[in-house]
Amino acid sequence: MRLMQNSETDKPRKDESFEPQLPLQSGEENSRSSSDDMPEADPLAATRLHFTSPGEAPAESRSAPVDPFAETRMVSVENQSNAAGDETLADTIVTRVAQPEPIETQTSDSLAATLPTRLSAAEASTQAEDKEQPDQTGISPDNHLQATQVILPAGDGGNQPPPGILKPTKGKKPSPLRWVVLIGILGLIGVAFLSAFAGYATGISARKAAAATQAGLVAKEQYELALQEIASKDYGRARQRLEYVIQLVPDYPGAAEKLAEVIFEASITSTPTVAPSPTVSPTPDLRGAEERLEAAKQQIFNSQWQAAIDTLLLLRKAEPNFQPAVVDDLLYLAYRNSGRDKILKEANLEGGIYDLTLAEKFGPLDTETKGLQNWARLYLLGASYWDVDWGQVVYYFAQVAPAVPNLRDGSGWTATDRYRIALGKYAEQLLARKEWCAAMEMYQQALSYGGDQALQDGYNRAYEKCVGSQVTPTEAAPPAEAPTETPQP
Repeated sequence: MRLMQNSETDKPRKDESFEPQLPLQSGEENSRSSSDDMPEADPLAATRLHFTSPGEAPAESRSAPVDPFAETRMVSVENQSNAAGDETLADTIVTRVAQPEPIETQTSDSLAATLPTRLSAAEASTQAEDKEQPDQTGISPDNHLQATQVILPAGDGGNQPPPGILKPTKGKKPSPLRWVVLIGILGLIGVAFLSAFAGYATGISARKAAAATQAGLVAKEQYELALQEIASKDYGRARQRLEYVIQLVPDYPGAAEKLAEVIFEASITSTPTVAPSPTVSPTPDLRGAEERLEAAKQQIFNSQWQAAIDTLLLLRKAEPNFQPAVVDDLLYLAYRNSGRDKILKEANLEGGIYDLTLAEKFGPLDTETKGLQNWARLYLLGASYWDVDWGQVVYYFAQVAPAVPNLRDGSGWTATDRYRIALGKYAEQLLARKEWCAAMEMYQQALSYGGDQALQDGYNRAYEKCVGSQVTPTEAAPPAEAPTETPQP
């Protein structure tokens, strides 16, 4: 490998070498000259390629400015003081890279700084003596090739950092679009959260309002029942109802005053304590299973449904395996007929429904009995809305009244009576809401089941508002019958 030459005609001499030489062995000792005999060392001598005589250096290299980044160039020095022979001692001196100080701008050619310079004879001798000293830098021969690489300055040499020092990189500034997207996502999340919270709050408010409305209806019903019990001087039950009303609606109008009145009246009027009647235990039946079965059959024949049920249950308890199919058939008949009688004859709808439900455990009900059970259930449902929701009362009794018009409960009101009354009450509500035509239809249905003067007046008012005040409805008088002559024989 050869380095740069000054010109094409500048040939290296026989005793010069541009090849890097290995350092001396550690075992060799080199003499040092005293500091008085040695000339002052040039600090930039390690950056130049030395020659033996100053006349050989070209004028460009002698006038070239100092290159601050030329510490990595290879220096070849001929060892002239070695008397061993023609062996050339050359070494590459690698100096520590230091931070160069800024230098003034030179007007000379920048290429002149890269040209090698030559040392004088004295400087070469001094440099050779320095090279003979042991290598204390600890640089291995493998690093010599790296030391021979030339580092060229980019731009102004004073502003470049020394080799081995990384230039700090500037972080990227966050894009404004990223912040806009992030703010948009957070905004959407916030809107979704607020919407969910608003929906939840609305649902809670609606549920509370519905509960308050239902509680008000129940409180009204219990308050009216309490007034009836006060009139019948049943202060104990009236007190319980009023306390329940105050528990549901604390500020219910008149409830607190009536409760105080009931407590005062109860303290004055002493209610006699009714002694509980002793419980009568049935006489144990000591008859055999066959006799009990025959007795149950006779009771069913005499329509003694409840007695037959009791006899069969005792038989089933005493002898579970005694003719189970026959016992099941007899229990089915007893429960079915008992349920029908309670609904149709005794006006005990709850008891009749219960007996028919027990009969279904032993066999399916016939169509007529099943229909009667359903009508009784609809009657009870319609009666549960009485004085609470007249529209629901009309809905249920519109199904019961045409099918079983005489079906009644413990109050004695038939399905027809309840339907007619419910139609009139519902028509009054429609009149209050100014739904004239709907109210007229309700009045017409109520009058079809018979009615009083109040229903007729309500119908006339609804008719005037719905059809018009020009035509006043009047009851059509029956046509007069023309007298017929009796034929004479």
